[in-house]
Amino acid sequence: MAPHARLLELLRDRSFARKCVVLASGRESDFFIDCKQTVLSAEGHVLVGELMLDALATLPACDAVAGVELGGCSLASAVALTSHLRGIPKDAVYVRKEAKDHGSKRLVEGDTMLSPGSALVILEDVTTTGRSTLAAVGKLRDAGYVVTGIVTLVDRLEGGREAIEAAGLPFIAVYTRDDFM
Repeated sequence: MAPHARLLELLRDRSFARKCVVLASGRESDFFIDCKQTVLSAEGHVLVGELMLDALATLPACDAVAGVELGGCSLASAVALTSHLRGIPKDAVYVRKEAKDHGSKRLVEGDTMLSPGSALVILEDVTTTGRSTLAAVGKLRDAGYVVTGIVTLVDRLEGGREAIEAAGLPFIAVYTRDDFM
């Protein structure tokens, strides 16, 4: 089975549910996609790394990938590993929702080897309104990085693409709501 079809099969089986939930955006929904249940499996991790790295090829060049806490962190790790195995290394960084209040007090983890002005692509598990993604864009820009695009595993088709593109960023979705409904 092709990687795109297999990952969708895993997402439908392990991550998708028809149930009433309140999303991070505060909106109510009659379906939920918990991508972590798929991405954190060994097979899911490999497939996500392959498919999201392939998606990077259609965006402006980047030096590294950024995962937004928590769902995007495993995505960034999977892409970094796959990129190294393919001989086109892209390091991963994690963007925290809030800076740590102890230790390094960092907002961006793993960036100590990146040069100021490095180009990053943000990886997201699910995009709804785009607000959390755009907040991460602001944090990375404030830290001195350039964001060259966004790749999301699933676009819920609830305005996120439009908000991100209105902010001048290219947006790629591996899957959309239509793949599940």
